[in-house]
Amino acid sequence: MSTAVIRNAAEYEARLQQYYFERAEEARAVRVGEKEVSEQAAIVGRYRDLFTRLQIDALREAEAAASEDEHERLYRLRNTCEAGVISAEIAEQEDALENAILGARVTFRGEEMPLRAAQAKLAVLDSYADREELGELERTGSAAFNHERRTLLEAREVLEADVTGEPDPVVRSAAEKAISLHELERVLVAASDASTAAYGRLRDTWFEKLLGPERTAQPSNAHVHYLRRLSPLESTYTKDAAVEVCLATTLALGFDMTAIPNIRLDLEDRPQKNPRACVIPSNPPDVVHLITRAQGGLSDYQAFMHEAGHALHYAGVDPRLPFTFRTISRDHALTEIYSYIFEAVTREPGWHALHFGLSDAQAEENAQATLFLEALLYRRYTAKLRYELGFWSAFDEERGHSERNYAEALTNATGIRYDGRGYLADMDAGFYSADYLRAWIRSAQLRTYLVREVGDDWWRNAGTGEILRGLFLEGTRPTSEEVAGRIGFDPLDTAPLVEDLSAA
Repeated sequence: MSTAVIRNAAEYEARLQQYYFERAEEARAVRVGEKEVSEQAAIVGRYRDLFTRLQIDALREAEAAASEDEHERLYRLRNTCEAGVISAEIAEQEDALENAILGARVTFRGEEMPLRAAQAKLAVLDSYADREELGELERTGSAAFNHERRTLLEAREVLEADVTGEPDPVVRSAAEKAISLHELERVLVAASDASTAAYGRLRDTWFEKLLGPERTAQPSNAHVHYLRRLSPLESTYTKDAAVEVCLATTLALGFDMTAIPNIRLDLEDRPQKNPRACVIPSNPPDVVHLITRAQGGLSDYQAFMHEAGHALHYAGVDPRLPFTFRTISRDHALTEIYSYIFEAVTREPGWHALHFGLSDAQAEENAQATLFLEALLYRRYTAKLRYELGFWSAFDEERGHSERNYAEALTNATGIRYDGRGYLADMDAGFYSADYLRAWIRSAQLRTYLVREVGDDWWRNAGTGEILRGLFLEGTRPTSEEVAGRIGFDPLDTAPLVEDLSAA
């Protein structure tokens, strides 16, 4: 009979670092299309000794006896151990679902393609009717996995309640984030309401410009990828120029990404490559992957800049920090601040004029298009958070069987028609929507701070880079709310955000 291995905090952290690296590299290989089969379950199996109830107890005991800073590190290690116990139980189910989705195909106009390729194709189809047709095929194909998604969701929730000892998913997530989700919801909805009139003007203008007169009053969400790509402007924002322009943009901020060897770029286009850009920090600051799949259009530039913010943050952490404070945060709200502030450069009219040879008037118009997209996504995520709070508050009774007000909430907020069948595919774990929204608040505050400290040209000034480097050095140690304090704002001050969203 084997004896359980119980590690002290230092030993645990060292082995956890190895585990993170292997899982991250496996996720990268599947995401970029190098592998067609995910083998995360095998990795979890090799490191099963990391994730046991006895190890949770040992870390909790050390946490209770620790000093303040050490307490935070041990809290995150214990929280990670709990998550690992849960993942160990359901890794095979997660792999099975991931592999089934990878293997799914749809047939459109005689062409068979992977389900994920259909998602990417929606961004580049010029015909409104074609997007409607393929969008319905994609939604139907995705919805075919809803039973498996719900079963996995329920299994995870049962385990989380058991392992953490907190049966209420809303209370549990709020404690992890160290915020009130309902208070956050209140200020976000107020900000959305305050900018509704401006959004209405933007929506009417850009639906007409981007979707044309054949659109319905409420276009389906099949057109969201096309809208986000700003496809009618593709001839200006070409696929071939994206990397060069984005590298020049980051260089102006003081970051020469070609001279940072620990940021590894994957920019190739592969059929099974997930169309959603991402950063995978396998071992910050030494191994950070930035992955994009360019298709042409402004969204390529925005995605690159967004992920550059993540990559530069992880690659810029102080290597002397313990692994926990280089990699593990309480949630995703911290690093999203930096992705948002880099992406915000693409909303500056001067950036459009500088890099694409546009007149001032055309640059202003194109920058307004990016504001429209920003407002659309903000409203979508605010509605999504409200829906998710209701979903999880009722989970004990409904067990995820009801789509509740998913379609209605998102449709009313955006003017885009959402399909209720997407309620599970659109569900990110751990109230990720709240993290995005906190980052929206914080990045608007940070932009205001940069304008005040650096000037209106903050988006092409190396002084911005100096300020950001100081924040990056702290790694994942601070919370988003602590960053607000560093730049002189109350965490729930949405005035800068409302000003940004109302600038139409």
